[in-house]
Amino acid sequence: MDIPAEIRRVIDLEAGAIHALTRHVGAAYDDAVRGLLACRGKVVVTGAGKSGIVAQKIAATMVSTGTPAVFLHSADGMHGDVGIIGKDDVVLAVGKSGESDDVVAVLQVARKTGAKVIAITARRKSSMARYADVLLYAPVEEEACPLNIAPTCSTTAALVVGDALAMALMKLRGFQAEDFAGNHPGGQLGRRLLLTVGDIMRSGEANPVVPVSGDVRLMLTEMTRQRAGAVAVIDEAQRLLGLVTDYDIRRVLESGKDLFALTMTEIMNADPECVFEDANAYMALEKMEKRAKPISVLPVLNRRQQVVGMIHLHDLMAHGL
Repeated sequence: MDIPAEIRRVIDLEAGAIHALTRHVGAAYDDAVRGLLACRGKVVVTGAGKSGIVAQKIAATMVSTGTPAVFLHSADGMHGDVGIIGKDDVVLAVGKSGESDDVVAVLQVARKTGAKVIAITARRKSSMARYADVLLYAPVEEEACPLNIAPTCSTTAALVVGDALAMALMKLRGFQAEDFAGNHPGGQLGRRLLLTVGDIMRSGEANPVVPVSGDVRLMLTEMTRQRAGAVAVIDEAQRLLGLVTDYDIRRVLESGKDLFALTMTEIMNADPECVFEDANAYMALEKMEKRAKPISVLPVLNRRQQVVGMIHLHDLMAHGL
């Protein structure tokens, strides 16, 4: 067997099944999306077998994009879990044939409860379709399975319909990246959007600062103790006057000057980059990395222009940004 050719055959068939769906998108899809948007309860997504797995993924996508949803396996529903369906809910059922006994039984209960029913199926004249308030017709001409038995194109089509519903709802709800991040605080996107500089910075006793009146020994002691590779130079009001980094010290030594004979103002960079504590942490990382000459530390200020911390490139990387 030509394996690459077989892989291409399957991909072409499934891609064709998805493309064919567009011919069946019409008023029913508009009704489905607006019905889901108007739902005062939750969306209960159900299915059996491979369609149940697709239903579970649809429910997960809806939850993460702003639509309250739960997955109900139809078999579990017939053993007590169907009680999760309330009169204000919408049941979204997935099934190619539309004749799964468990799924049909769930829809019967849903209708008696008063919940609305939306069905995604490949058969217009099926039991699922009969119990549905809205039918989303998603036919497939052929499965990618060589025996035309195993659900392949049909489950792909149902999954795409579910994704399309979730994305349309997402837009209608005005769901933004910040909302998505709030639902994914453990993911990289969540961290990038939610973490502020103040969440990560070295503050308090860990904040490397020296007064402008301090001497070089104090500066070196502070740099060594805090291991940040830099110290912020401040005035009596805690305002930032400058920054001394390892580079500034090397520059002085390479010039042949007596480091210990110099003042803070003679050593420091009097115009350093800085960042506010309420700034987005990922933006701070980009600020460090996108300079013509990247930097590894930034003094952190509050909105009163006082130095309240220091943020190091390693701190940002350690938080997975």
